[in-house]
Amino acid sequence: MTVKFFKLTKNLSLRFKTTMASINEAKQIAAYKAVDDHVKSGQVIGVGSGSTAVLAAQRLAERFKQEKLNIRCVPTSFQARQLIIHHKLPLTDLEIDPIVDITIDGADEVDANLTCIKGGGACLLQEKIVASNSKKLVIIADHTKDSEKLGEKWKKGVPIEVVPMAYVAIKNKIEKTLGGTAELRLAKMKAGPIVTDDGNFILDWKDFDPECNWEKVNNQLLQIPGLIETGLFVNMAVMAYFGMNDGSVKVRIPEDSKKCQGACYV
Repeated sequence: MTVKFFKLTKNLSLRFKTTMASINEAKQIAAYKAVDDHVKSGQVIGVGSGSTAVLAAQRLAERFKQEKLNIRCVPTSFQARQLIIHHKLPLTDLEIDPIVDITIDGADEVDANLTCIKGGGACLLQEKIVASNSKKLVIIADHTKDSEKLGEKWKKGVPIEVVPMAYVAIKNKIEKTLGGTAELRLAKMKAGPIVTDDGNFILDWKDFDPECNWEKVNNQLLQIPGLIETGLFVNMAVMAYFGMNDGSVKVRIPEDSKKCQGACYV
């Protein structure tokens, strides 16, 4: 695993008025550097979901207007679609553009092997579909999401999207097969559970073994009927950008580029 640190450019550093970057500023410097490093004219770009992806979309819109970039944007959620429309970016989808050049998306936690937990915002299914059809998946996050092992910092569990009628059966099967606890995620502003963009429920699997073989665990979970997708992104990310509290950006790259699945290329 290769780790590099980069200082902010002069123009970007002027945006921050304090020596220690806040969490939101850390997200912004990671998002901006990833967009500046990877986005170029002629690309189809997967636009991620969540608070850090909002900042990436903001930078993408700035460059689109300033540089007159020829790009098309594939959303990974309802939120991402609204971001694309809000910024007046060219909107497309996988039916029109089934191969995405690069997806830039956030994560809830990233381990030393670039295995990610995603889905804290309940958008994991569409995020994984777009990422799996991308040549590159680049993760952007603040330093609090950078861990040696999954579960080290993120304590809300691995999100798992399930068919509503089967959630109790799936919950019981997960706990019996893999241990830990699987909890139905409840909504905060409505009575009842969170409902995803695709009309499904979310189980959050907690208290798992941090020494898991995540590829094996992911495959085991996907064998359960009614379990649609997991928030485990294994062997998918080619690079992760972490905004640090000193204003620098930490970039982590796998030593073995063959860790990428499908059409991923470094």
